[in-house]
Amino acid sequence: MHCPFCRHPDSRVVDSRTSDDGASIRRRRQCPSCNRRFTTVETTSLSVVKRSGATEPFSRDKIAGGVRKACQGRPVSEDDLALLAQKVEETLRSSGSAEIDAYEIGLAILGPLRELDEVAYLRFASVYQAFDSLEDFEAAITVLRAERDDRDRGARDEAADAAAPGVATPDTAAADTAAADTAAGGTEAPAAVAGSGAQSAGSAPGAGGAG
Repeated sequence: MHCPFCRHPDSRVVDSRTSDDGASIRRRRQCPSCNRRFTTVETTSLSVVKRSGATEPFSRDKIAGGVRKACQGRPVSEDDLALLAQKVEETLRSSGSAEIDAYEIGLAILGPLRELDEVAYLRFASVYQAFDSLEDFEAAITVLRAERDDRDRGARDEAADAAAPGVATPDTAAADTAAADTAAGGTEAPAAVAGSGAQSAGSAPGAGGAG
């Protein structure tokens, strides 16, 4: 790496850090000739192959711009769009390919957009998947409703599991058994006392009669 100050043909890396969620590396370099330091940013190239066959660099701004149209009038902020574009790029880079077909970008957008806003998702999908009839919209809505029902059912099951009484542990079971035995013994003791009292009462008249 040439020094931008003295144009020395070499430099030494003194520090490296990842940035932009791991998509790039910032390197702090020092020139051995003038000793001045400068920063470079290294990123792996990611190109988009368009339908015409032409390629262009991937751009998060273009992703956000395309989705922004579908989100008009919806409660979606610019931060939401930026995060969506970031998720799309991470998905595409995880494929390990340096060139991505434009169709794959659309697929990568659909998932995060569905989680963000269902109405915006339908708008985007209707263009991306070329909806040409009411049945296409109805089919997409049916899928969304089924997914929502599954999520709601899962949430209800988790809530029911959390509210259900816990399974008794051995220590708890032993304590419950001891408490039951104690309670049973407590009910039997008064009966024995009552019986002895009745016996004494019965013997008292007999003793008097004997006398």
